[in-house]
Amino acid sequence: MDKNQRQVRLMRQSLFDQGFLDEQFIQLEELQDDANPNFVEEIATSYYQDSSRSLQTIELALEKTPHDFNKLDGYMHQFKGSSSSIGAKKVKAECQQFREYCKAGNGEGCMRTFQALKREHATLKKRLEAYFQLARQAGPIETACRPK
Repeated sequence: MDKNQRQVRLMRQSLFDQGFLDEQFIQLEELQDDANPNFVEEIATSYYQDSSRSLQTIELALEKTPHDFNKLDGYMHQFKGSSSSIGAKKVKAECQQFREYCKAGNGEGCMRTFQALKREHATLKKRLEAYFQLARQAGPIETACRPK
């Protein structure tokens, strides 16, 4: 294993160690093969295109008063599902917290959690973009393994 491949493994491991990713990301990696070597990156790219639209929808709904907590909860339920599908662990946790605030009718809690959610979403995007870029430079390596 060369230096670049070692860096890719370390970067990947840190995404798990720091709680950004969960088991679902590994399951996506297991679906990647020679016929579709960029499968995980394509899924993540698609997620970020869709999720930015979802975040805008939620943001617009939060601007309306009084808050429609049922509608907000529905939007967040959908967003949580798509975040879960790529293994976005911290994003998913913020989604769950937002939904708890919806159930409690706590608009201020929703607003605060939504800001945290957007930060986690942006941080994961940056980290994944750096990871995929490094992985492309390093060339193919076996990545579908359980983190330590």
